[in-house]
Amino acid sequence: MSRGGAGVRPAVVLLALGALAYTAWVLEVLLHTGLDPVQTYVSELAAADQPLGGLFRATDLAAGALVLAGAGWALWRCERRAWSVAGWTGLVLFGAATVADSRLPLSCAPTVDPECAARETAGLVPATHTAHAISSSLAMTGALAAVVALTVAARRYRRWAALARYGPVLVVLELAVTVWTLTAIAAFQAGRGTWALGAGQRAQVLLVAVWLGVLAYAVARENRV
Repeated sequence: MSRGGAGVRPAVVLLALGALAYTAWVLEVLLHTGLDPVQTYVSELAAADQPLGGLFRATDLAAGALVLAGAGWALWRCERRAWSVAGWTGLVLFGAATVADSRLPLSCAPTVDPECAARETAGLVPATHTAHAISSSLAMTGALAAVVALTVAARRYRRWAALARYGPVLVVLELAVTVWTLTAIAAFQAGRGTWALGAGQRAQVLLVAVWLGVLAYAVARENRV
């Protein structure tokens, strides 16, 4: 049985703060990063050779830890219903993988540094590049699982009215920009340009953050996970 009231407040606060921290990359609008937001990976902001890499690694770490803690709390307290458990578990995976992501930065920025891209293709970059690709994939897999499962839970179990209302639109948009991002990554790796890779990936992570905000609001309104 879901336990409401004060018991859900930690999850709400942690998820809301996690959503905010996960949008820290928008600081690139104000700060001179030297990276084109339309063409470059979001994770290149946190690359080891970037002047502001430490800042963006710290915000990624904070976002992952906050979501991990909030989702873990919600998973502990939620009703044992399949879609709810699957969704909160997906968010736990997302948070944990985002923490790992922040500790496994790229050594350089392949979309803007041809030498970096050549070394990456030849397998001459540090192992963190491969590890980062794995942790990033796990993070987005967890996020997509959560976005879909908790939105389905909201509608099927008639709860979290805000998520039930807006969630389906966010699911469709998230899936669309994920296809865009994956297609652009494949094109880049095949040497066919970036296909606005940065814009697609930034839309992808922004939508996850928006969805997290809606989830936190919906849980707070109904005082239950």
